[in-house]
Amino acid sequence: MAGEQIALNQGQNANIPSGSMLDVVIQCSASPSSLDISCFMVNEDGKVPSDEYFIFYNQNVDPHQCVQLVQADGQRSRFQLDLNRLQQAPVSKCVFTATLEGAGTFAEVSNCQAVLQINGQQITYTLSEVTAETALILIEIYKYKDTFKVRAIGRGFFGGLQPLAESFGVEIESSDASADEAEGSSVTNSATQTTASTPAAVSASTDSTAAEPPGPKLTTSLTKIDLLKKKVTLSLQKKNVAPIQARVAVVFDASGSMYSLYKKGIVQEAFERVLAIAAAFDDNGELDVWFFAKDFLRARSVRAEDYENYVERAYKLGSKGGTNNEPPVMEDVIRKYTKEEPNVRIPTYVIFFSDGGVSSKSKIAKLIIDSSRYNLFWQFVGLGNANYGVLRELDELKGRFVDNANFFELDDISKVSDEELYDRLLSEFPSWIEEAKRKSILA
Repeated sequence: MAGEQIALNQGQNANIPSGSMLDVVIQCSASPSSLDISCFMVNEDGKVPSDEYFIFYNQNVDPHQCVQLVQADGQRSRFQLDLNRLQQAPVSKCVFTATLEGAGTFAEVSNCQAVLQINGQQITYTLSEVTAETALILIEIYKYKDTFKVRAIGRGFFGGLQPLAESFGVEIESSDASADEAEGSSVTNSATQTTASTPAAVSASTDSTAAEPPGPKLTTSLTKIDLLKKKVTLSLQKKNVAPIQARVAVVFDASGSMYSLYKKGIVQEAFERVLAIAAAFDDNGELDVWFFAKDFLRARSVRAEDYENYVERAYKLGSKGGTNNEPPVMEDVIRKYTKEEPNVRIPTYVIFFSDGGVSSKSKIAKLIIDSSRYNLFWQFVGLGNANYGVLRELDELKGRFVDNANFFELDDISKVSDEELYDRLLSEFPSWIEEAKRKSILA
C-alpha cells in the first residue's frame, strides 16, 4: 500500500516493496565526529567479489552501476540502488556500515537510523542498545527469490574502519604497523565473530538464497591519505563550498631550528596532511614540494600512493641547513607557476610552513604584492610562537591587487586534529578563488 511505513527492531526483516529504484539514507541528529558510511556488496561468504564492490566516498559506484553513493556529509549519506541491475549482479547482499571519523563512540550518536524509501513506502530502523562501539553494521539488503528483503543488524565492534573493512575482505593499509601488530589479535577475532554470525543467521532462515560462485578475492588498499582526503571534503562541505580544482604546493622550512621536527616525524605528518589536500584538489593528483633554509631545494612532485617516508627520501637533513631565507624559494614558486607552467584557468594553492626567523620583510612583502596579480594564493602556517615578521601583518599589507595570502600559527601541529587543521587551512582560499574570478585573475 502506498504511503505504508514500517519500523524495524534489531534482528527483524521486512520485504522491500516492488519498484526499481530504492533510496537508502543513513543519518543521525548529532554525533561526536563525522560518520563515514559505506556499502559492502558481498557474496554468500560475506566477502566482496573484488575491490570494485566496496562503495564509499572515494569510489561511489560499483561496476554494474546498481549501487551509487549520491550524497555524503558528516551526519547524512544517501545511496540509490537500482534493484533490477542489483538482481543480476554477482553479489547476494549489500551491507551498510558506519564508522566514526574521529573521537567518540556510537553511544554518543543521537538518533542514528537507516531509512529506506521506494514508491512512497518507507522502512526505518533506528539504532538502539549500543555502548562504546566505534564501528557498526546497520542493515543489510539481501536477495530473496526474485525480490529483496532488508534486515536490521545493529551490531557494533571496536577498532573503526580497518577491522570492519577487513571482515568483508577489504584490506586497509595501516600507517602504523606496530599498532596493528599490538592489537591485531583481539580486533581480528572481534571482526570475524561479528561477520560470521551474520551469514549464519541468513543461512539458517528460510528466505536466504544462494548467490553466484564468488570471483577471485581481491583487496582494496585504503591509505592514510585516502582517509585524510575525506576530511578535506567534509571541511569544504561544512563551508558550503563546491569541489575545488587547483594546483597544490607545499614549502617546508628546513633551517636548523626545525631539526627536531624532522627527526620526530612531525614534518612527515604535516606533509601527509597537505598531500591529502592535493589528492582532493589537484588537477593532476600531484603535490609540488619545496624545502628551504639559507638555500632552497625544489623536490620531486609526489602522488598519494608514494607518501610513505617521502620527507626522508626527498630531503636529506643537513644538506642545506642554516638560517631562514624565504625570498629565493618564493621566487622559485612564482617562477614555476607563472613562467614555466602558466595556467590561468586553474588556481594555485601554496602552503608555506615556517617556524619563524622571518627577517627579509620588504622582499617578502614585495613578492606577495607582485604575485597578487597571478593565480597564486599563499597560506602561511607558523609552527610555534616565534618571530614571523611581515607574515603577522598580511591582513594590513597594502598595494595588492587582491588579498592573496593568509597566516595563522600553531603551538604544536602534531596536537591539532585533522578537522581543525583543514578548517583553518581552507578558511580563505575558497573566497580568494571567487575574488580572483571577479577580477579576471582566473579565466
